[in-house]
Amino acid sequence: MFKKILIANRGEIAIRIIRACKDLGIQPVAVYSDADKNSLHVRLAGEAIHIGASQSKDSYLNFEQIVDAAKISNCEAIHPGYGFLSENPDFIKYVCDRDLVFIGPSADSVRLMGNKASARDLMIKHNVPVVPGTKDPIQSKDELKSIVNSIGYPILLKATSGGGGKGMRVVHDESELYSSFEMAQSEAEKSFKDKNVYVEKYLTNPKHIEIQIIADHFGNYVHLFERECSIQRRHQKIIEEAPSPTVDDELRKKITLSAIQAAKACNYTNAGTIEFLVDSDKNFYFLEMNTRVQVEHPVTEFITGIDIVREQIKIAAGEKLSFTQDQLKINGSSIEVRIYAEDPFNNFMPSFGKISHYRVSGGFGVRIDSGIDMGSEVPIYYDPILAKVVTWGINRNEAIARMERVLREIQIVGLVTNIPLCLWILNEPEFIENKFDTQYLSNKFQENGNGHWIKGDEKILDLVSKTISYCNSKRNSAQKNTSNSFTVKSNWIKRRFED
Repeated sequence: MFKKILIANRGEIAIRIIRACKDLGIQPVAVYSDADKNSLHVRLAGEAIHIGASQSKDSYLNFEQIVDAAKISNCEAIHPGYGFLSENPDFIKYVCDRDLVFIGPSADSVRLMGNKASARDLMIKHNVPVVPGTKDPIQSKDELKSIVNSIGYPILLKATSGGGGKGMRVVHDESELYSSFEMAQSEAEKSFKDKNVYVEKYLTNPKHIEIQIIADHFGNYVHLFERECSIQRRHQKIIEEAPSPTVDDELRKKITLSAIQAAKACNYTNAGTIEFLVDSDKNFYFLEMNTRVQVEHPVTEFITGIDIVREQIKIAAGEKLSFTQDQLKINGSSIEVRIYAEDPFNNFMPSFGKISHYRVSGGFGVRIDSGIDMGSEVPIYYDPILAKVVTWGINRNEAIARMERVLREIQIVGLVTNIPLCLWILNEPEFIENKFDTQYLSNKFQENGNGHWIKGDEKILDLVSKTISYCNSKRNSAQKNTSNSFTVKSNWIKRRFED
């Protein structure tokens, strides 16, 4: 087993890995940029090394600085977390070429599955269902038009090296085909330095279902069942749950088998996720593979009892999986809400600054993976995720009820968060009754709605009022008010209440 591991990340995922290391008796080493010098992950690690300026390219994306930090601190391995360099095959090779262990899959597997066109072609060869579309990148507008004429509208233009919704355009008719093609190419070039895009048939109202897999270096492959990730905004997940209320035993058997086939096809090792789209007839289609630990991994941990990050480390150290497929079963239901520093009443504008007050919740079946504490500075340079709130229940209804209680108890003062949006979703009949899909939020409110998505619902207005009281411009003065009487102000609601 490793003695020291460098964690090439920040925020809540860095802390998650720090804790897994300590549980295994491994010394974690953190890295930090100028903006993160006082961050919680730095203080919890025990040892931390400065790797550069605040901009990601100068620190968390800097190969040399990260590997030098690992060497200086006598680390044997690097855990990338998610985001940043976690799915960069060149970084993985750079790490391994310098006699360090990368805690994750091989560079070859990541390179193969990171290219959407090659991954799609591989899935076809191994009989994993894919959405109708092209195998190779589109080379010309004439070729594009010919393909679209054959598969029909609507279609989806996707960057071959894409992810996170970047380089993607939905095209509904010919009038927007060429302009969307050019925009997708431009965004792909800007985001991934690869302008190539390909075409898929666009599935209307699909479900987004993903399968967690883990594989060791001894040929053992297991799945940890599915996650439901259909609550999204601009292709970014907001609420995830396991198991999916959509997946029955028959579908689960088929889709998990395909996920294992996909992992074996690319000789995958360590933890990974196979993402599928599922239509209304429960046909499923390969979407992509995430070759890293997922943000939403805690819901799977809750229902299986498996520590995924711990398994990642042990596999990278050369150990076999500590369990078999037959030993796994689904226990209860779990839901995760991502708390972002963004304003859902102002077109989701990012929020940043100092957290002057932070109160978390707790209780049975509650887990909060947080990257902040009282006094934390939330910088503008990175992803705005602050924490992940995860609840467990005997069934889905219990997990939802517990999540609502927890979100109402959490207080974050000093910046705006998306907690009101999450509370609203949890109380929507469509969510409770599993009548939602990946287009649910887009259909529910306009992107520039300034709170229009919540108007008229007095129950949720009341919930949100109490949340907003900790997220307005007078938070600091409100803290000093011994009567706990607050004034809530926003573009859409003015109300006084007693907390």
